[in-house]
Amino acid sequence: MFENGSFRPAQSTKLVDNVVNQIQQKISTGAILPGDKLPPEPELMQLFNVGRSTIREAIRVLVHAGLLEKKQGFGTYLKSSPIIQEPLTHRLLRAELIEVFEARKMIELEIARLAALRRDDTDLSNMRKHLDTRNMALKQNDRELYAKSDIQFHMAVAIASKNAVIIDLYRTFTHILSDAMSKLNRNYSSHDPQSDYHEQVYESIKNGDSDQAVQGTLKILNGTLSEL
Repeated sequence: MFENGSFRPAQSTKLVDNVVNQIQQKISTGAILPGDKLPPEPELMQLFNVGRSTIREAIRVLVHAGLLEKKQGFGTYLKSSPIIQEPLTHRLLRAELIEVFEARKMIELEIARLAALRRDDTDLSNMRKHLDTRNMALKQNDRELYAKSDIQFHMAVAIASKNAVIIDLYRTFTHILSDAMSKLNRNYSSHDPQSDYHEQVYESIKNGDSDQAVQGTLKILNGTLSEL
């Protein structure tokens, strides 16, 4: 579990953050299980190629976050029932892009279903406005406006779900994914299948057809997934 090669030498910048992130990643993937004992300081220093003060500060951060506990005279252990106090944004930033996208996909399909059932005239007006801007930007090959209006359209759909928790979650996922999505090598032509799928989502929500709204959203997400 803690063999050489299990961890990578920490980078010279932000050494403590690097060590913390690697240990958190091992916890998230189950490489370190509740009740497991961490190696002693000298071994951790060797594994991460850092000094004692860096290891101690990283452990202190993880203890404060509720992940680890220090047992006097016995060592440092992963808590049996760790209380995760790490902000969601930080957790998403150190996750694989595909993992973030898959989680967002689950949320967005439910958003589409709820939006079709709960949308009001203001929601529909906002969706139409952002969709029209998106279409215009596509024709003008304005990538920045295209990306911005695309995000705004999907955010308007999320707001139409009328679920504050889902809206906050979706906003967080969108913030994390937006930079990565903007770097995709997309073919920005004046017409593409994604535009048709967006229109399908809008019309389905407008008509209160939750099944079709979900299907249209799934087509959009699958198209994006193929580009990752």
